[in-house]
Amino acid sequence: MSLATHDRPPATTGTVAGRAGAPNPGSRRRRSDSGWWPLLFAGPFFLGIAVFYLFPIVQTAYFSFTDWGPFGGVTFVGGENWRSLLSDDEFLRALFNTVVYVLVVLLGVPIAVGLATLLNRPTLRGTMVYRTMFFLPYLAMPVAIALVWRLMFNGDFGVINAFLGLFGIDGPYWLSTPGFALVAVAIVGLWMAVGFNIIILSAGLRSIPPELYEAASLDGASRWSQFVRITVPLLTPSIFFVVVMNVIGGFQLFDLLFAILGNNPVIADTKSLVYLFYDESFVLNNRGYGAAIAFVILLIVAIVTAIQFRLQRRWVHYA
Repeated sequence: MSLATHDRPPATTGTVAGRAGAPNPGSRRRRSDSGWWPLLFAGPFFLGIAVFYLFPIVQTAYFSFTDWGPFGGVTFVGGENWRSLLSDDEFLRALFNTVVYVLVVLLGVPIAVGLATLLNRPTLRGTMVYRTMFFLPYLAMPVAIALVWRLMFNGDFGVINAFLGLFGIDGPYWLSTPGFALVAVAIVGLWMAVGFNIIILSAGLRSIPPELYEAASLDGASRWSQFVRITVPLLTPSIFFVVVMNVIGGFQLFDLLFAILGNNPVIADTKSLVYLFYDESFVLNNRGYGAAIAFVILLIVAIVTAIQFRLQRRWVHYA
């Protein structure tokens, strides 16, 4: 009886089973601790986004409803800046100029597709030299580029008018005529963007399997047919990327316009949205109105980019 009374194997077995079935506090601690590591490493990134992007956006939105005095006094004026903006002819003209500039720069995308295709041919020698030559304008300083192109667009002794004279065309005074001044700036922007587009599109061309071209050649497809049915469809992701980047960069037009035209009186009819923001905020010290212009630029770029991402489902083909 004594042995039966002090015999505790069943209790010991139950205790062991209970410990085996119970959750381990150490494992819970390890799982909870491991959840903080991604936040620890991603925290500086999100902090930078909040400080340098989200906070300025919110601050600009607030400033667009205020009026700044000449000595820094801030007065809340409600939607007065926005009402003035929608009825401002100068703002509408700047919006029109920016859209025209973006459309001209986008003409460089099909040009870059053709040049990238030519540079990607295996029989072409010195490919790296040509790519470097096309990419150098994108790396050069806009001020240096502007000085060179101002000489080329000179109405009296510029190279462009001299070239047009060979065909009996009397070239205009590019930088002193409102319409031609905008076209001249857009041509320079197109020239600068082509190099960047070629590099991106060349990388996209290298990702196309050469077996597709070999199979198409065996089926009797011409080079033009291969370009239309193979190259362009498989290159659409890269084309979509350069289109988005060119549109965003086009709406940020300022430094090239400022460097080429400078204090030229024609700048009054050739302002871009960013130039108008600079003029209102820092020259006329109308910072509340300038903040409204800046927020409109943000909205336009966001809406246009969202539309592009929406439409890309119809024409972009991902292999």
